[in-house]
Amino acid sequence: MKIKSMAMAALSSALLSTLFLAACGGGIGGTGSPMGTLNLSVTDAPSCGFDAVNITIDKVRVHTSATASDTDSGWSEVVLNPAKRVDLLTLSNGVLENLGQTSLPAGKYTQLRLVLAANDTSHPLANSVVPTGGAETALTTPSGQQSGIKLNADIDVPADKVVDFVLDFDACKSVVQRGNSGQYNLKPVVSVIPVLSDAGLRVVGYVDPLLALGGTTNVSVQFNGVPVKASAPDITGKFVLYPVPAGDYDLVVSAAGRVTAVMTGVPVVTGTPTTVNSASVPITPPVATIRTVNGNVTPPTATVRALQAFTGGPSVEVAWGPVDATNGDFVFSLPIGAPVKTAYVANPVSLAFAADAAAASKFTLEAVSAGVTKTQAVDVSSTVPSVVFTFP
Repeated sequence: MKIKSMAMAALSSALLSTLFLAACGGGIGGTGSPMGTLNLSVTDAPSCGFDAVNITIDKVRVHTSATASDTDSGWSEVVLNPAKRVDLLTLSNGVLENLGQTSLPAGKYTQLRLVLAANDTSHPLANSVVPTGGAETALTTPSGQQSGIKLNADIDVPADKVVDFVLDFDACKSVVQRGNSGQYNLKPVVSVIPVLSDAGLRVVGYVDPLLALGGTTNVSVQFNGVPVKASAPDITGKFVLYPVPAGDYDLVVSAAGRVTAVMTGVPVVTGTPTTVNSASVPITPPVATIRTVNGNVTPPTATVRALQAFTGGPSVEVAWGPVDATNGDFVFSLPIGAPVKTAYVANPVSLAFAADAAAASKFTLEAVSAGVTKTQAVDVSSTVPSVVFTFP
C-alpha cells in the first residue's frame, strides 16, 4: 500500500478553551468563500533522557503556499488565547491531545508555523526541559518566538467537511544539548499524519514487562528504515503505535542491553487495529553486551543515526544519536550480538524470532546535513575508533 506523505517540522499539545481564526494581511479567500473545518490533535514519541518537555503555544499560522514568508499576505491564524503550556511527554503510547477545530477557507494548506510564547521575566520557563535527575531548565526556541517554527504540510480542507490531522512531535530528536553549558535548544521534528478512522491506523502489542521497567525500550514501525511512529511501552509492556498511515511496516524493538528485534510485514488498515501479539506471548529480544561508539559531526546541525541491515532485508534504524549543538559530538550504545527477526502472523500462539548471525554486531552510522548523506560501517564486536563526519 502507498503510505500517505508526511511533512517534518514542529508542533505541540494543548487543550484549547478558546480557538478562533483570524485572517492576516488580506487572509485566504473572502466573504462567501467555501469553508471547511480542520481538526488537530497532538501526540509524542518517547523522549531521551528527559522527564518533561514543556512548550507554550501562542498561535499557529497556516498558508496555502509552502514558500510564503512570514510577512507575506494570505496567512490565517489559529490563536490560543491565552497561550497554553503543556508537557509533551504526557502524550505517548497512543495518547492524543485534541487541539480543537477551526473553520478555514477550503483548499490545500502546505505550510504551518508554530509560534511559541517567549521565555520572559514573567514566564521564564514558558518553554523548558527537565533532564532526568536534573532541574528544570529554559529551552531556547528563538525561531518559534518570532516568525514561527516552519512546518511543511500537505493538508486538504474540503468545503463543508471536517478533516483530522495528528501532529506527532518527536521530543527525543527535537531537544539538543549545548555542550557543557547545561542549556538546550529546540530543533523541532514533527510528522503531520492524517487520521481517517478512530478504529484502525494503530499497532498494538507487548514486550516483556521487564523491558519496560528501565524506561529505555523504544518500539517503532518503520518504512524503508525510516520510523513512522514510535513509543515506549507502559509498565505492563503494552505498546500502542497510533496514528500510523495505512500500509505495511517493519516493527522494531530496541532496548538497552538487548539485541534488535524486528517483525516484518506488519499490516496497518483503517478499519481495525493490528495486534501483533498478546501479553502471554511478549516480544523478548535476547540479552546483549553493549558497546559505546563515539563520534563527531561538522556542522553540529547535522543528524546522525545507526542502521542495522538484516540478511535479505530489511535495514532498520536501531538508534538515533543526539548531536551536541555546540561541538557536534554524538554517542551510541549498540548491542554486540545477532539481531533477531520474524514475520508477522495474525493471532500468533508463539513468536519464532530467528537470529541473523551475518548481521551480528554490524551497523552503519548515517549522517545527514543539508540533504547530503554520509555513512560509515562499524563492527562493535571490537572497539570502534571515533567516527568523524565532515560536511562542506
